[in-house]
Amino acid sequence: MSDDVGARLRALRTLKGISQRELAKRCGVTHSSLSLIEQSKVSPSVSSLKKILDAIPMSVGDFFTMDLENGRQVFYSAEELADVGSGDVIYKLVGADRRDRALAFMIETYPPGADTGREMIAHQGEEAGVVLEGEIEITIGADTRVLGPGEAYYFETNVPHRFRNPGREPCRLVSCATPARAF
Repeated sequence: MSDDVGARLRALRTLKGISQRELAKRCGVTHSSLSLIEQSKVSPSVSSLKKILDAIPMSVGDFFTMDLENGRQVFYSAEELADVGSGDVIYKLVGADRRDRALAFMIETYPPGADTGREMIAHQGEEAGVVLEGEIEITIGADTRVLGPGEAYYFETNVPHRFRNPGREPCRLVSCATPARAF
């Protein structure tokens, strides 16, 4: 066994979102034994490692060939945020490379006079956001309101809605929508 078994196991378990206690319970190994393996203080036998990996589940071969360094990206620089907007509106989507994301988390920028279009938008899900700078006019159904910095919104997106910047300064806001629509 290689010296990196413990570090690989810890990285894999963390990547899968499983606690040490949960993994120990799933595979029938004591929590302390699993902790010692992850700290590389104890080297597991092949059969013990197989028992642990079966609880994840993953084969021993995949465990040693899996590239844990190039797993899911967690941090994004400003340059890595994909612009999925249209027209003058900029939608910088966080995690655009994640095919199975459960939400769309964006930094939105509306230049003065920009809007989401004359037609109201409606789709299944929910949306929430907070204005960082400038102002945004939001129409949700028959209700319209202009929000400024620090003000927020949260609504069900099956209600027709529209966003427009009525101000003279760009509006920036952070929003989150479910489900993650394909942008």
